Amino acid sequence: MKFNKRELIFFAFVLPSFLGCVIFIFLPSVFSFILSFFKWNLISEIKFTGFLNYIDLLTSEDFWLILKNTIVYAISVTVFATFIPLILASIIKNKILGKEIYKTAYFLPFITPMIVVAMVWQWIFDPNIGIINYILKSNLQWLYDSNLAMPALIFVSVWKLIGYNMIIFISGFSTINEQVYEAAKIDGATNKRIFFNITIPLLSPTIFFVLLITTISSFQVFDLIYLMTQGGPENSTNILVYWLYKNAFEFFNIGKASAIAYILFVFILTLTIIQWKLRRKWVLNENENV
Repeated sequence: MKFNKRELIFFAFVLPSFLGCVIFIFLPSVFSFILSFFKWNLISEIKFTGFLNYIDLLTSEDFWLILKNTIVYAISVTVFATFIPLILASIIKNKILGKEIYKTAYFLPFITPMIVVAMVWQWIFDPNIGIINYILKSNLQWLYDSNLAMPALIFVSVWKLIGYNMIIFISGFSTINEQVYEAAKIDGATNKRIFFNITIPLLSPTIFFVLLITTISSFQVFDLIYLMTQGGPENSTNILVYWLYKNAFEFFNIGKASAIAYILFVFILTLTIIQWKLRRKWVLNENENV
């Protein structure tokens, strides 16, 4: 098979990215899946155990607690990090004084490194010198109370994501023809009816995109847990990705960590497929052929 000069140039540009994907994504994924059927601590001999790692996980009380934490965290962050930015975007899209300042202010947390965010919020939530307890005149142990630690982390995650999702929604609003709103107002539609009967349907593709990417990223969170709570107190903020890390690099149970990774993969894949199927029922202009 002969290639012309144009095709060779194309392959020359594509090859580095292709090799990178194969070496750093595809091969590690395959080896990780294989290791999930073995017992290995990085030092001793690798022993084949079949489905024992998966059985141990699925029969462990810790697994179901951590899975529940993961689901609660992901759903809460997805709901709030979609609803709040949508409301803010619907306000900021209008001609209000200082709208660019508001956009910048809301977007800054998203581009701030997570380690900085974690350090600042650890200080804010500090039970002794934290500003929240000072304002509330209380002595709540935010990150040290098993009932408060998860809500605190959810709040920080939503706060960090608001700006990014808001910008996406503002971009979505820009695709809606203003004449649609003008016609609705001439017909006597109230702002509430315009929002729910016109804005939401026309913005549904953007809402679906935000829901999808926020759900996936929420199930994969690691850095915030690692920096702020390390899964505590009493496993109340421990989630699957952090538990994977602990099994791999603290307990040196590589096979179990790989099994956790693939259980999480199947869970996210299933949830994504469900969302993808359900989009046909509420996303505008979607049909069975898409």
